[in-house]
Amino acid sequence: MLKDILKDHHIILASGSPRRQQFLNDLDITYEIRLKKVDEVYNPDLQHHEIPDYLAELKAKPYLEELEDHDILITSDTVVWHNNVALGKPKDYNQAFEMIQSLSGTSHEVITSVCFTTKKSQKTVHAITTVSFKNLSSEEINYYIKTYEPFDKAGAYGIQEWIGQIGITKIEGSYFNVVGLPLHLVYQTLKEIVAS
Repeated sequence: MLKDILKDHHIILASGSPRRQQFLNDLDITYEIRLKKVDEVYNPDLQHHEIPDYLAELKAKPYLEELEDHDILITSDTVVWHNNVALGKPKDYNQAFEMIQSLSGTSHEVITSVCFTTKKSQKTVHAITTVSFKNLSSEEINYYIKTYEPFDKAGAYGIQEWIGQIGITKIEGSYFNVVGLPLHLVYQTLKEIVAS
């Protein structure tokens, strides 16, 4: 269905994430992967959804000069928001352990922003999902990090992996948002862009 709507457009996904790529496959969208290195630095005054909104838009900047008339560029960023602090991807084992330990027995928000850029316009949307963890033991956290090496994931965990299966007690909002892309918003926004 979306494939037909987008038949006159060229979708560019600026993400190396296999999860995000699979999601576009699941939506039956034909797309090209185009990757450029971006230094993901943001002003510390930014709070909550402002952070991934800014980073998703920042990731689009290197592509602006090369976009053609029918291109739609998709860039995205996810942060875990916990105790008024944004948790990104852990730098090493110790940081991953600290992140997961801080999430243990509490709730946090996962915020994913998606930026859609064309030659003439740019639109950024975001979704927020609240996730609650049970109390996790040190043994559980260590097992997860050693087995799954979640160093490419915001907050140092993947909801679809073992830690999510045994540790998450409640989720409010979009599951797919936590995995890395709020599919309902991607679907809705692409339809709006083509219709405009």
